[in-house]
Amino acid sequence: MTDVIIFGGTTEGRMLSELLSGKGLKVHLCVATEYGESLIQKDRNMTVSHERLDVEGMKGLIAKKKAKLVIDATHPYAIIVSENIRKACSERGTEYIRLLRPEGMRAGNVVPVKNVDAAVEYLKGTSGNVLVATGSKELAKFTSIDGFEKRIFARVLSLPDVAEQCAKLGFRGRNLICMQGPFNEDINYGMMRQFGIEHMVTKDSGEPGGFDEKMRAAARANVNVIVVGRPPENGMPYDSVVREMSERFGLQIKDAAGARRRRNLWVIGMGMGSPDGMTVEAAEACRNADLIVGPKRMIAPLGGRNTLNEFQSEKIIAYIREHPEFEDIAAVFSGDIGFYSGAKKLIESADPEWNVIPMCGISSVVYLCSKLGVPWQDARLMSAHGLEPNTVGEIRRNRKVFSLLSKGADINTLCKKLVTYEMNDIDIFVGEKLGYPDERITKGYPSELQNAVFSDLSVLLAVNGDPDTVSPMGIPDAEFIRGDVPMTKSEIRTLTVAKLKLKDDSVVYDVGAGSGSVSIEMARVAVNGKVYAIEMEEDALELIQKNKVRFAADNVEVIGGKAPAALKKLPAPTHAFIGGSGGQLRKILKLLTEKNPGIRVVINSVTLETVGETVRCVRELGLKETETICVSVSRSRTTENVHLMIAQNPIYITVCEGMR
Repeated sequence: MTDVIIFGGTTEGRMLSELLSGKGLKVHLCVATEYGESLIQKDRNMTVSHERLDVEGMKGLIAKKKAKLVIDATHPYAIIVSENIRKACSERGTEYIRLLRPEGMRAGNVVPVKNVDAAVEYLKGTSGNVLVATGSKELAKFTSIDGFEKRIFARVLSLPDVAEQCAKLGFRGRNLICMQGPFNEDINYGMMRQFGIEHMVTKDSGEPGGFDEKMRAAARANVNVIVVGRPPENGMPYDSVVREMSERFGLQIKDAAGARRRRNLWVIGMGMGSPDGMTVEAAEACRNADLIVGPKRMIAPLGGRNTLNEFQSEKIIAYIREHPEFEDIAAVFSGDIGFYSGAKKLIESADPEWNVIPMCGISSVVYLCSKLGVPWQDARLMSAHGLEPNTVGEIRRNRKVFSLLSKGADINTLCKKLVTYEMNDIDIFVGEKLGYPDERITKGYPSELQNAVFSDLSVLLAVNGDPDTVSPMGIPDAEFIRGDVPMTKSEIRTLTVAKLKLKDDSVVYDVGAGSGSVSIEMARVAVNGKVYAIEMEEDALELIQKNKVRFAADNVEVIGGKAPAALKKLPAPTHAFIGGSGGQLRKILKLLTEKNPGIRVVINSVTLETVGETVRCVRELGLKETETICVSVSRSRTTENVHLMIAQNPIYITVCEGMR
């Protein structure tokens, strides 16, 4: 025998089912779709079915389950379904309770309309993009609006049959948004800005259905909201239903409001780790939380009724899901949640039903710079947590660089590199255990700090009084250390690097690197990437290393060996420059495309034979040749009072890309 049947895949229907079954009642929840059933956290007291029932089907379910009570928790706009439930209960002599969802807030520009037809008629007299957030059932009505295929953006459930139905109506591509709600304010706002929305059509699904979040986002984005009115109903709000169940079945529920509301997940930036550095709002959230989560050193001073020593997002989420008794959870992170924080992953992983509340904190960069009395708005912000950043390269080109460190020894490594690259005039400030009683701030030059011992809880600020802010391309040839090794000249080098279209974080192979001039220039463009300079001649390898030090190109790695064998163990490249192939061009290109089918490659040739080989290899390997150009450069030479132009050898530059 079942104590109660609940109809509805709504937020309240799921919450009520889980609450009552968790208190020991035999509950059967009936939802319309298999997807709706997948959202339910079942236990041994709950059964669930997914089917669209008519009156007779509902009567059969009531009889089968021998239920004496039915709660209708369907959507406020599901008029026909509610009428069928009432009729089935009446004919079976079963008690019927209608759970009413309270109306949502009103904010900004609101246009109330009676129904979807009225909303469509209103929109016909307007211009601008429209976000339709009323579901897919009545979407066909919006096709009567001129230019609906481009003007109307439909947001519907992410189900294959729904997407197929919408596509048949003409809603596809960027105008069809398949997502599962409810959505928070920021997602709604971002969507409105992304698609240039001027009007939104929505039903008043109340706060549990995400209506309030829509309204707040629309007010921020200055979007006109057309609200489809609700049909009039009689029933009981969620709080009253919970209270009625508690009294009828003798359940121990602490309060109806507490049972009703969504779980709060406060994601808190704790600042430097001491409660004294938290915002008043964050401290209040921690006091009210029935569970505080975070690293032990941070949560210990907070007290708390229940704590979890954990910092990995996936484990935190799993624990919260496994412990529904915790309704107010505070997850604390060091510094600020928007500055290289694990909070981002936690927020993205949270369940849609949770009320996620981000709270900022004081970041380490703000704290340290305030202690030093220097502004931080012009600092390059970096993190070494799980990364290998090119901190040297950023210090070379920025006046200030702030970096989070994974361990104290990172400071020694960086300072030794700066000494090697003859950058010992950089002011280094190290902040250790900031915010704690044993906080320490140390200043010195790299040579003074390269062997010092620092705590793993350290951050660093580097100040360069003379940063190199000129364009990273077009280095004069005379600035390179020269030898007997051939060097790509400045004009060709600049054009070659430009044709590669490097990004800040590109991974590049320089095959046949010679003196390393192209490697250096590429490394200064892709300053947060990596350049592998591959060369087989010993004297050339030594020259590349000298130029690497000369230009403080810390993101250049010199690889000795002959291509393609020397490339096999290297990470996959995004780009490659081939200045010398040693007769192995086809094998080199084949290996490059195997490592990255979408790679972009620039090949420089001096002889016509090499040009012919390049064209043949590109075709045979199925690469896309984007262009081949011939560059002739002449340089002036002054004799007495006469300028003579001396021609250089013409260079052929071939640009090609892999076909994904």
